[in-house]
Amino acid sequence: MSRAQVYMRGRETGELERLNDGTYCYAYASAYLASADACPISLTLPLRPEPYLAAELFPFLHGLLSEGSAKDLQCRALKIDPADAFTRLIKTSHSDTIGAVTVREIIEAKEVQEDA
Repeated sequence: MSRAQVYMRGRETGELERLNDGTYCYAYASAYLASADACPISLTLPLRPEPYLAAELFPFLHGLLSEGSAKDLQCRALKIDPADAFTRLIKTSHSDTIGAVTVREIIEAKEVQEDA
């Protein structure tokens, strides 16, 4: 399972997960939903407390990914399988995205210890 935090204009909106079966889950953070100025990250993901589940990466988030030669360059430089959209998203969408949404990988404590 891989996880990432999703931000809009630098404010955390929720969490995105790739589950062990390969499906995806996006859930808005309860604190974000409770705020008076909360707005959805996409029209296709309206505000709600229940998580969204999908067999493929949500189209809105997939739209944050580079295409063509930029995609090829990123995949080579970061050693990412071009077909792995989720890994590309969490490794490349933490800054300089088109629009207000960014995605940051959540590094589990176990992973940090193994890298040390």
